[in-house]
Amino acid sequence: MQLIQENPDLSVYLAADDVVDHRHPLVREVAAGLAKSSVDTYAYARAAFEFVRDAIPHSQDSGRMEVTWRASDVLREHTGICTAKSHALAALLRAEDIPTAFCYQRLRDDNTSGYSLHGLVAVRLDGAWHRQDPRGNIPAGVDAQFCLGEERLAWPVDPQSNEVDYPVLYAKPSPVALRVLKEARDRTHLWQIYPSAL
Repeated sequence: MQLIQENPDLSVYLAADDVVDHRHPLVREVAAGLAKSSVDTYAYARAAFEFVRDAIPHSQDSGRMEVTWRASDVLREHTGICTAKSHALAALLRAEDIPTAFCYQRLRDDNTSGYSLHGLVAVRLDGAWHRQDPRGNIPAGVDAQFCLGEERLAWPVDPQSNEVDYPVLYAKPSPVALRVLKEARDRTHLWQIYPSAL
């Protein structure tokens, strides 16, 4: 799949805002700790990915009910769903001047519509974009890895099941997904209102 950069200006993929709040002291602290043990940009990007994937459990996997959406809150609470975890990873990468985009998949799910929007990121390294999925691995077949080149995402899409890989690389998180993250009272409510598509 050919990825489509929504905005030709790479600087927008480094921006901070109220979601990707990479100037927040906690984000800076975590980024500095990861950078200290990283020999180069690639090593830092891998370390940030593995930190968000492994040290911040997906709230479904851990049974946590609170809903986070701001990057610093995901880092502080150590929980979030895929889209929230992608906000945290984007903040850590952008904190070290690595352009990071938001991207999405439409995957089969057991919610009311039969589909859910899945959030991940794309990182700009070696002159190209590379999608990364910090959702969190589980024994039942999810083994996402940090890779340049061949993707190692949590789930490959199945077009025959009407799953979709959205090719656009967004500078800001999906407004549709962000709205429900902000509105949800808890994770049970979130799954009731969570979007099935962009």
